[in-house]
Formats: sequence, structure tokens, C-alpha cells
Amino acid sequence: MFSALMTTKRFAPVFWVQFFSALNDNFVKNALAFLILYKLQVEGGASLVTLAAAILIAPFFFLSGVGGQLADRFDKSTVAQKIKLAEIPVALIAATGFALDSVPLLFGSLFLYGCGAALFGPIKYGILPVHLEERELSAGNALVEGATFLAILLGTLLGGLAAAQSGASLMIAGGIVGLAALGWLSSRYIPLTGSAAPNLVVNKNPLVSTIELVRDLKSYDRLWVGGLITSWFWAVGIVSLSLLPTMMKDVIGGDEGVATSGLLVFTIGIAIGSAIAAAASKKGPNLKLVPIGALLMSLFALDISYITATLPAATETIDAWTFATTLTGARMLFDLTGLAVAGGLYIVPAFASVQAWAPDNKKSRIVAACNVLNAFFMTTASLAFAFLQSQGVGLTPLWLTIGASNLIAIGLIIYAWGPEIRSSQS
Repeated sequence: MFSALMTTKRFAPVFWVQFFSALNDNFVKNALAFLILYKLQVEGGASLVTLAAAILIAPFFFLSGVGGQLADRFDKSTVAQKIKLAEIPVALIAATGFALDSVPLLFGSLFLYGCGAALFGPIKYGILPVHLEERELSAGNALVEGATFLAILLGTLLGGLAAAQSGASLMIAGGIVGLAALGWLSSRYIPLTGSAAPNLVVNKNPLVSTIELVRDLKSYDRLWVGGLITSWFWAVGIVSLSLLPTMMKDVIGGDEGVATSGLLVFTIGIAIGSAIAAAASKKGPNLKLVPIGALLMSLFALDISYITATLPAATETIDAWTFATTLTGARMLFDLTGLAVAGGLYIVPAFASVQAWAPDNKKSRIVAACNVLNAFFMTTASLAFAFLQSQGVGLTPLWLTIGASNLIAIGLIIYAWGPEIRSSQS
């Protein structure tokens, strides 16, 4: 099914738009992290890196409502093209930031990238139920998630290399602008969808539209629960990714290559977990995988907490090969991979179910409402962990918090979604 979807016009352009867009903003975010931690060595760098993740996600909270209404009111393909065209000047701002080693400019571009992603989110996930059959939704979501995390992987690798090089400003600037142009060109091939709600009046007030969106989602019990369940995954994911570079540098004593290797296996793990979830959901989203994924996420996070608690303080810098060939390093990489695989098992069937259950004339707005919840969970978690780090809380209790709170989430998921889990078919 994967190969069939990737060769059809009703899906492939969406995949490539998402890939190029996610590659661009993750390149900027990860290059900024390496710039702060390794090149500029900014004071309070760990909390700034976590704050960068919050800056990228925050626009989802107040722009998703407008994005969902635009996607249902107008043709989704046309709106996507306009959003991606607007990201080209944003790329120019980011390019200037790298040329000047300007952290404020890069933070500003991250915020603007987040605005574009918030508006595009309801479109990309709203298009899938229009052009794909229900049995194809899990595979389609797995591929979109795969595009996202492949982009994170490449953005991490390229971001680390870029931040470590001197005199590469023009190449970096050209790459950023080029990726934005490729995203816009890909959007021009997305098939037309027509208007799902041609009489819908778009409320351009971000606050009012967001409140209306969330209130509407709450009127559908299982969709509301689904939004909360998917939001939990994104909160755990963004905090884990934010802690990863700091853990590899401060606890392991690793160089840029060690930090990159951790992000690498995390990204590969998400892709593997998403593929497994899609393969186990041939007749429809297999919700039995959701509590299983949550349990495994807990176990791997708790083991990472144990490793950080028992490691002696790093006395020298090590490279990626040295790290990977030690027993502790191999165990850490295994845990990170397992955490990510479990995340893929969790999110793919959970979100595919929300898409399938949403009314046809409200699919984009339902997705947008879920994005609001996702943004609230991710921003709140990022800011909370950034505050704890700024107060001197170490990585061991932070990873312990992730693992323990996830155990609580398992019980809530089974309680709230029990009938759906028992009746779901693979």
C-alpha cells in the first residue's frame, strides 16, 4: 500500500510538501540548538533550546482555528499553495539569521515557520480523508509522519553540520530558500478538493475562532478524547526531543556527532513504529496498539532516567563511534529507538481514528481543533520543562517524570477509549 500511495497524485504531492516544509523548519530549529550549545555557548543554553521548541509550536494554539476554517471554506489545494508561497520570505529571514549568527532573528523565523505550519496542518490532514479510503488512512498517516520524521532526521544532520562549519553562510542561505521554493512547487500538484463547507463564514479573530473550534470538538465525545490522546503523544515527543541534545552533551559528554546520533535513532524509531502500526491496521485503525505503545514509552523513558542517574560525571568529550561502542551508549541508543518505535505504534492508529470519525464537512476543523490541543500540550510541557531546567532540575527527574506520567496516561486511555479499543479490527 505504501508504494501505491507514493506513486499516485492524490497523495504524493502532500507527502513532498510536508517533507520539504518540515525539513526547512527542523533544519532551522536544530541548527539553532547546535549554534546555542556548541558554537556560541550561550549562557542558559539548555533552557533556550527547549524554549525554541515551544516557539515553533506556539502558533498552533492561536492560528489552527483560522487554518481549519480556511481549509473547509476554500479549496485545500489553493490554500496550501498560498501558504507555501508565503514561507519563501520567511526562509529569507532565517537565511539572514544564519549569516549573522543572530539568535533573535532565528527565533523570529522559527515563530513564523510555526505560523505557516499551523495554517497548513488542517489542510494536510484534512486532504487525506478526502482522497484516501478509510483502509488507506493509517498508511497515509504513517507516510506523512514518516515524511515529518525523515525531515527531522535530515534537518538534524544538516543543522549540526551547518552549525559546526565556518564560512558556509551562503550555502546555508541558498539551501533554506531552495527548500521553501520546493515546498511551494510541490503544493501546486496537490489535486483540487473543492469546498467542504462553501457557506462557512471564516472568523479571522484568532482567539474567537480557536474557542469556537475547541468547543465544537468537545461536543463529539470520542473525538474530544481522541484529541487528548494524540496530544499526549506530541507532548511526550517534543519534551523528549528537547532533552536529547542537552543529555548527550552534558551527561554523556558527547560532541555534535553524539547528539546527532541520538536524534538519528529517535527518528528512525518513529518511522519503524509508524510502519508497524500501518501494517497492523489493514482493515482500519488498530486501536489496541495505543495502550501498548503508551506502556512501552513509559518503560523506555524510565530506563533512560535510570541510566542518567547512574552515569558518572563526564570528564572528557567523546565522539559518536566511541559512544555507540560502549555498553551504556548502546543501551541509551536502544532505549531512544524503543521510545520512538512505541510512539509510532501509539500515534498512527489514534490519529487515523480521529480522521475517520470526523464528519465529512468538518474534517479540517476537527483536525485543526486537535492541533490546538496538541499545541497547548506541547507548549505547556516545553515551557514547564524549560522552567524546571532553568531552576537546576537535572535530566534524571525530568525523564522520570515522563515515564511515570505516561503510566498514568495508560489507565486514562483504557478508561476513556475502552469500547473503541476492544471493538477495533486490525
